[in-house]
Amino acid sequence: MSITHFKAMLVTENTDATFSREIINRELTALPEGEVLIQVKYSSLNYKDALSASGNKGVTRKYPHTPGIDAAGIIVKSSNGKFHTGDEVLVTGYDLGMNTSGGYGQYIRVPAEWIVKLPENLSLRESMIYGTAGFTAALSVYKMIHGGIKPDAGNILVTGATGGVGSIAVSILHKLGYSVIAATGKAEAKEMLLQIGAKDIILREELNDQSGRILLKGNWAGVIDTVGGNMLATALKSTNYGGSVTCCGNVASPELLTSVYPFILRGITLYGVDSVMCPMDLRLELWSLLANEWKPLQLEQNVEEVSLDGLDKKIDLILQGKLQGRTIVNLDL
Repeated sequence: MSITHFKAMLVTENTDATFSREIINRELTALPEGEVLIQVKYSSLNYKDALSASGNKGVTRKYPHTPGIDAAGIIVKSSNGKFHTGDEVLVTGYDLGMNTSGGYGQYIRVPAEWIVKLPENLSLRESMIYGTAGFTAALSVYKMIHGGIKPDAGNILVTGATGGVGSIAVSILHKLGYSVIAATGKAEAKEMLLQIGAKDIILREELNDQSGRILLKGNWAGVIDTVGGNMLATALKSTNYGGSVTCCGNVASPELLTSVYPFILRGITLYGVDSVMCPMDLRLELWSLLANEWKPLQLEQNVEEVSLDGLDKKIDLILQGKLQGRTIVNLDL
């Protein structure tokens, strides 16, 4: 193989316990052992990527490190019979970008069992508009639907609706005929949320109940929560009888202070959503849905494409809670 070096973001821990990010030419031999070598064409930016890129030891234990929990590209070399040179594939979840060199480099080397062949009707670029955020949104919607919540059940609340998971959840639910109320702290984002499928918006201050009441008026047939904390606790107390709530994030807080009453008096169900270790059979089913029946008409809306060099500023913005929609990374730029 002629390639010996590739362009990558490298995060380094400094002697004063700070962390720095730079774009370097990295040696191919620096990649971990694995069955499949992939030339990465696109990656995406998720909150977890920003944590890894800023030195969060809860995400990435050892530095120097190349983040990027998502990657889509073309197989260069494979020792596994399921995959062949030239196959278009994607990888999300597992250990990619956490402690395994990730998608913010032009090459990754990973185990075959992490890899999904790119579904028909989905491009490499589109797969990274989804990325882990879109896949998590799909898994959340899937669990809510399998909890028995149909489009005619009533309003569905989506929290953190301008973020990656939330915005794609809004779009998918709209495509499937649900009535979506989008919760956000950004009043200026109302027009964008309406364009991607929200029926209306609600400001997050209205979902921060401090009354101490065990139950609130039922407003939601289902909830896709992406933020955690008191917003999730408030949503639980205001979900209708028999409703389904999914939980996938902790950007507001990892703590959940609630009571048993929403569960034993209204019979609601709270589903935990983990996209990292999602079983491969369900993973393949969801990617097929995202490529076909669940693919939003507005998938390209509110998407910004950047190079590796342009990624640094976006990482800071997502950590500050100021990034809207999806940011994808073109590794060829």
